[in-house]
Amino acid sequence: MHEAIRWEGADDGALLLLDQTRLPGEEVWLRCTTVEDVWQAIKRLSVRGAPAIGVSAAYGVCLAARDGADAALAACDYLATSRPTAVNLFWALERMRLAILASRPGSQPLDSHLLCEAQAIHTEDAAQCAAIGRHGAEAIAPLLQGRSILTHCNTGALATGGDGTALAVMFALAAAGSDPHVFVDETRPLLQGARLTAWELMQRGVRCTLICDSMAAQVMREGRVGAVIVGADRIAANGDSANKIGTYALAIVANWHKVPFYVAAPATTFDMTLDSGDAIPIEERGAEEITEPFGKRTAPEGVPVYNPAFDVTPAELIAGIITERGVMAPGEVRERLGT
Repeated sequence: MHEAIRWEGADDGALLLLDQTRLPGEEVWLRCTTVEDVWQAIKRLSVRGAPAIGVSAAYGVCLAARDGADAALAACDYLATSRPTAVNLFWALERMRLAILASRPGSQPLDSHLLCEAQAIHTEDAAQCAAIGRHGAEAIAPLLQGRSILTHCNTGALATGGDGTALAVMFALAAAGSDPHVFVDETRPLLQGARLTAWELMQRGVRCTLICDSMAAQVMREGRVGAVIVGADRIAANGDSANKIGTYALAIVANWHKVPFYVAAPATTFDMTLDSGDAIPIEERGAEEITEPFGKRTAPEGVPVYNPAFDVTPAELIAGIITERGVMAPGEVRERLGT
């Protein structure tokens, strides 16, 4: 596993994040010593992926705890403003808030108490990733029959506190000796598939082929795909799933070609307060990500831009949701995870 999040030192330590904006060309670690450092890292996508954002934010609260409970509570509020769609961020911050409120004078120092809580969140996420990989491999292996998996965006160790969500399934298949092959969507406009997923798969020795997003329909038409597996940033109670922009179109194409479309995510990614995906907030990012990707202008000056970072795949297009508790149909979400 190529970890992307580390805590360095004891209570007075720092959060280290592998800067994903620099991959695959450079492996550069950011040293975060303030809440502002963590907020900026989340906002500019130096750390990204719903579970990884949640873990990083939890450690960010630990940095504020050195100035007392009020500062730690303020950090929870501030970090929640960094990105709106990934529900793991808000789940982790609420857990840290409850830990702050539960601390008692004269007991374990607040910064030690919160560091233990953040490390528990990190460890639990790693265990959830491993379980997702196991359950997903069991479900997906019979579907392949010599065909490939197709995935979108990045869902590996870079996006989580462990081995990943959708990529964990591929790693588990490889560990079991099935030698999976993965078609990797480049994932416009920021190329998380090309820059991150292809890099992770190659690091782990999993066979992969990079394709442009617009090529997915063709490889399905050629009968080369046995299953599509993607991650999620928020899943509503009815099974509607928000993921990186382009996922909805991929699900439609998969449905047309009768290729099973799976979502892999831990229980912390479900938002049971939302009845459907219509209520999931969709982050809109800056125009420069499209007009000047990676510092090179590719569009005319002044052209209007619409840049939603996510879209919502309706539950009826999803064959199953792979969680640490097993694989469930979207219609089983309320029953399996509660209301």
